[in-house]
Amino acid sequence: MKKNRRLSRLVLLVVAVFSVSMPVWADDGPTDQARESLRVLREIMDTPDKSIPVDLLRDARAVAVIPDVLKVGFIFGGRRGEGLISVKQPDGSWSYPSYVVIAGGSFGLQVGVSKTDLVLVFRTQRGVDSLVSGKFTIGADASAAAGPVGRTAGAATDGALNAEIYTYSRARGLFAGIALDGAVLKPDYDANAAIYGPGVTPRRIFEGGVGPVPAPVGEFRERLKSYTQP
Repeated sequence: MKKNRRLSRLVLLVVAVFSVSMPVWADDGPTDQARESLRVLREIMDTPDKSIPVDLLRDARAVAVIPDVLKVGFIFGGRRGEGLISVKQPDGSWSYPSYVVIAGGSFGLQVGVSKTDLVLVFRTQRGVDSLVSGKFTIGADASAAAGPVGRTAGAATDGALNAEIYTYSRARGLFAGIALDGAVLKPDYDANAAIYGPGVTPRRIFEGGVGPVPAPVGEFRERLKSYTQP
């Protein structure tokens, strides 16, 4: 009898966790995703002592911002989120952003639901090229480390200096470095099609072969430009 009661409570807990999470997992429209990505970028850079170092952004090959990444856990865990990524062009300007999805799983004693804002700063071209080709796994196809915060990148630890991607997160209002090894980042072709038109690839977006875009999408690029101008 006690065993059955425990099992019933376990099932109810699973249902509760995922019923709470289901509305959160519903996709926002691409314009709303762009607006939220812009908000996260603006908020992290408006706190200079805790922001991504400007010199790190100036040297970056790409920047991805993924707001409200949902993490759900009950023994097995998973995370998923949608956002934007812009790449640095050969002339030093920023591209229009491509939409991306991040997803990953984990296993262990875990119960609960949480949301986190993520920022990924690409320091080499390899990760960008992998994303253009389809998808890549953080930590496997490109090394990653928790990124430094503050006015300059001099706060980076020796162990992070060789990382190809610096990772940041914000939960409950605070930004900090985060480990994301095993998470998969890939293009969101449906969102790209909704904004740029059917069949438009990330490569075409990054190379400038797209027309006018909704205001939040274009402003994302302009914000990056304003933060990285000498």
